[in-house]
Amino acid sequence: MTETIYHELRKISPSKAREFVRKVLENQGGNVNKTAKLLGISRNTVRRARNGPLDDLSRRPKRISRKTEHYLEELIVKEAKRTGFRYRRLSMYIKRKYGISISENTIKVILKRNNIGRKKKRTSSGTYRSLYDYEALIPFTEFQLDTKHLLDKRSLPKEVYEHMKRYNLPIYEWNIIDVCTRTRFTAYSYELSSLYGFMFIVFVCLWLRTHNVRGHINIRTDNGAEFCSGSPKKLRQYNEMLSLLGVTLSPIPPAAKHLMAIVENSHRADDEYFLMIHAERCKNKDVFLYKAQLWQNTWNFYRPSSGKAMYGMTPYEKFKKANTLINPAVFKFPVFLMEDLFTKVGIFTKFLSAPKGGKYVYTKCRIIGVRDEFCKEHNDPWNRK
Repeated sequence: MTETIYHELRKISPSKAREFVRKVLENQGGNVNKTAKLLGISRNTVRRARNGPLDDLSRRPKRISRKTEHYLEELIVKEAKRTGFRYRRLSMYIKRKYGISISENTIKVILKRNNIGRKKKRTSSGTYRSLYDYEALIPFTEFQLDTKHLLDKRSLPKEVYEHMKRYNLPIYEWNIIDVCTRTRFTAYSYELSSLYGFMFIVFVCLWLRTHNVRGHINIRTDNGAEFCSGSPKKLRQYNEMLSLLGVTLSPIPPAAKHLMAIVENSHRADDEYFLMIHAERCKNKDVFLYKAQLWQNTWNFYRPSSGKAMYGMTPYEKFKKANTLINPAVFKFPVFLMEDLFTKVGIFTKFLSAPKGGKYVYTKCRIIGVRDEFCKEHNDPWNRK
């Protein structure tokens, strides 16, 4: 009976069970052997209840030889809270910024131990859906297109904005990203207009077609004034002209900015790794465009991506893995200024507008030439001298 009572108490409360052992030990005159036989426990358990504290001791080892250093754990927690990155992206970020290699699994354990949860956005039904079937995507078929106002006064230090104004650097970025490989094509301008928007789309599509991209191209855009402004008529006109290139524009619904997540996330990288570092080193637009070209090359060839179905590969590595017949030179897209393109080439998109013939209007006016001969042969009364 006493054996049953001890083990039941042990399940409920270890401290109550040890108090019970002490009372039995006292009734047995302090005899450890008799108490152990009576309760059906070992003599060490009786001595532990007599000499030690009532509560259980921690089972944590006194020394963990492979435990992450305390200062590294603090660094991981600090950067995780500041950036909002999860373990895979945070591992690459810390390696690039501090030169410290920490495995993804180690970071995952540290984030869990410090109760740093993941920020989730779910649908009304509580389920999570991807924007694309990433595993089935073919390179250079699905794109996201957006513009960025570089002087938005929210993302960069004040001195960077003042420098860009003082040296008259470009203030708008045009950016189109391939969803499959995360390859980006970039241009800049001083103005934001639908003419520049259409020219940029056509220029990128001509570049793709030149490098053997043969599939249909679908470009997702927002409803900004630099594109279709939410106008069905303008969208229809654009798609009619772009159909000659095998391209379709697909605007997102109003208030659905999450459908542009891939290109929107790239804007943050532009701020942190390009503008915040290099903008103040540029004192004219030519140097700025040169630095922008280097940043685009870094993005396309050397910067690993933690996006879905990228598995830490760079855009160029993901492209090579796809084994397509597309010319790899497609990655060497030239970063340019829209005003320079307009000045040197003009409105080169005119070739997409099919010439329209005039409407025939019947007239009794005399037509000299072939009609005279026709009238003579048929005795036309209107063929009067």
